[in-house]
Amino acid sequence: MQYIVGRQRLAPGVARLAARPTPAPTAPADATRGGGWGGFTAADWKRMAAVVVFFAFATLFWAGYEQAGSTLNLFADRYVDLTLFGLKLYASWFVSIQALFVIILAPIFAWLWVRLGSRQPSSPAKFAWALLFMGLAFLLLMPAGSVAQGGVKVSPLWLVGAYFIEELGELSLSPVGLSVVTKLAPTRVVGLMMGVWFLSNAAGNKLAGWAAGFISRMPLASLFGATAAAMLTAALVMFLLIKPVRNLMGGVH
Repeated sequence: MQYIVGRQRLAPGVARLAARPTPAPTAPADATRGGGWGGFTAADWKRMAAVVVFFAFATLFWAGYEQAGSTLNLFADRYVDLTLFGLKLYASWFVSIQALFVIILAPIFAWLWVRLGSRQPSSPAKFAWALLFMGLAFLLLMPAGSVAQGGVKVSPLWLVGAYFIEELGELSLSPVGLSVVTKLAPTRVVGLMMGVWFLSNAAGNKLAGWAAGFISRMPLASLFGATAAAMLTAALVMFLLIKPVRNLMGGVH
């Protein structure tokens, strides 16, 4: 639906892409002439190192985000008052809230990045903000966890608020990661590097499932707090690494 309604706005961008000159083919890099090891230049290796950094921090992000289908789904089933304005709710419905927020917020983020233009944050900075948002989402759930642990069913709006904050992070990381990996990867290994990127989601899902195992063995506030601490620490590290990672990216924004 978004494409059908907004496709006319894509026309100028498509025209600009079509007008770009086709780059002239270049000879393969020669390691004996400073081309680097394995047929990749030094710049190629630096950019692939940047992809590895993005992979590591994306894995941590997905470890929090994918708890929607594990820890937070169990939390909704066991500790949330599943009625809202007289409507009967089901725990499985809450997973759909993330998708709803994506549909609502994606056009706003697209407009924001276009509006900011060259003033928009760099890709490493967007990753840092994504991790910060994820940490704040779990920080928000800590009071709800404390109340629920006391035997009181909490409002479903706690989860709605947490998912909203999570989506601010997801839209700062997921589409950005897809874009930046295709730009950083050398042409002949773009497919491989995209596989590495999607592997971060798989690894994050594994960690999210592992974290869900603690919901019956740990106080909820402690579980949410530990996740928040991990995300906020990762965000701080990513903020500190913005400049070094940008140097590895070699001019890719």
